Amino acid sequence: MQTPRPADPSAEQLFESACGHAREDRLLASVEALLGWDEQTMMPPRGAAHRARQAEALATLAHRQRTDPVQGERLARLAAGPLAAAGPPAVRHAIRLLARDHERNARVPEKLVGELARTCVEAQQAWVTARAESSWPVLAPWLETMFRLKRELASCREPMADPYDALMDDYEPGARWRDVAARFDSLRSSIVPLVQACTGAARRPDDAILRRDYPVAAQQDFVRQVAAAIGFDFERGRLDTTAHPFCCGVGPDDCRITTRWDVRWLPTALYGVLHEAGHGLYEQGLPTEWYGLPPGEAASLGIHESQSRLWENLVGRSPAFWEWCMPLARRSFPEPLRDATAADVQRALLAVRPSLIRVEADEVTYNLHVMMRFDLERAVVHGDLAVRDLPEAWNDRFAQDFGFRPPDDAAGVLQDIHWSAGLIGYFPTYTLGNIFAAQLMAAAERDLPGLDGEIAAGRFDGLLAWLRERVHAVGRQLESMPLVEQATGSPVSERWLVESLRRRYGAAHGIGAG
Repeated sequence: MQTPRPADPSAEQLFESACGHAREDRLLASVEALLGWDEQTMMPPRGAAHRARQAEALATLAHRQRTDPVQGERLARLAAGPLAAAGPPAVRHAIRLLARDHERNARVPEKLVGELARTCVEAQQAWVTARAESSWPVLAPWLETMFRLKRELASCREPMADPYDALMDDYEPGARWRDVAARFDSLRSSIVPLVQACTGAARRPDDAILRRDYPVAAQQDFVRQVAAAIGFDFERGRLDTTAHPFCCGVGPDDCRITTRWDVRWLPTALYGVLHEAGHGLYEQGLPTEWYGLPPGEAASLGIHESQSRLWENLVGRSPAFWEWCMPLARRSFPEPLRDATAADVQRALLAVRPSLIRVEADEVTYNLHVMMRFDLERAVVHGDLAVRDLPEAWNDRFAQDFGFRPPDDAAGVLQDIHWSAGLIGYFPTYTLGNIFAAQLMAAAERDLPGLDGEIAAGRFDGLLAWLRERVHAVGRQLESMPLVEQATGSPVSERWLVESLRRRYGAAHGIGAG
């Protein structure tokens, strides 16, 4: 008697199996994220060598899981089946993106994945030392290795693509550097004259009020209250201290944000927290029922940055925000703010002053920092600039864009953690995020005519609900450009960012908005 052959699973059963496997992948990725968070916040310096081995082992295990041939077969069958053609939209997108991710990952050798994970830990620890000592030679060999490994990764994942496009795809899916460069050139042509007009203006905001003595303990309480007020859920997240602020999504109910503190410059912590809490609101707003699958993941780093920059700048630097925030700030800092008004603080925050450090740059010059890094890292990836020559190239470009040279490498080429962390192709997402944020905020103001009054009253839930519906709920079903167009009703354009900067900063410097 012949044993009956098991029935083939239905398309729905196959989809559930594929989803289960993908969620297991995400569990391992969440452990990787937790190790990364701990490395930046809690790990003792001498723990780095062992952490590098841990990261290598876990990355290798995770890669083995996410490139399992059985999962590849499931996804191939799903992609050719009825759900991919006529299933619900979220299901169709999940199948398409899971198949794409599997195909790209399957091209990468396991050894390369492990080596990259180990090198990221070792290089970041070298960066901490190099920055503290302002010593480029400490980090340079690690960056040589990192750029080599990332080029190799690009050639594996997208062998026929431009290597920088292949790397950028990890952070901004579908983006192409030539298109981004053209958009940045257009934006730059408007920003440079605005910077010149603001820095040459006879009437310039005085930011001395922000440089008084703001005790760290009081700042810590103050920024937690601000983050909670805009909607960051501390039952599902936490705030810690680190050398370079970041947000880390560990799980659907576990989002870690960090900041740093400066007793003589209030914006460092406050706007660092508003920025990272904006990222956190996005993480906490993603559909939890789709956790571990594309509909429950962020669309891109550009969209992520749009959320952080919207809350940091377009909300956090507005007159309405400071109308609400000033009483809270006075309770936290009674002495430094004894003679200040909300208008004084808000206007001080609009001072345009070219500075060395990207994360502390004013909103107008910030994009010049990003464009410089975008050009430099692309030149290294394309072989047009050697890693050893980065400090000189950095200083020359900085002098060209800002009119002065960094005094040392700590304030120059060593200031950012991104290259040592392997985040090559990440930088352009900051300015793309600013472009998206301005367009999204303009649409929110159109759709929510009482928004300023709501913010002035400390009610941020209307804006957050708008973002939840238009951006967060979409997950990764759409790439950035179509997502923003769908959310706002208009094709993506940098004109909203230019208009916003001219209106707000032009007025603060007495030069008009035209």
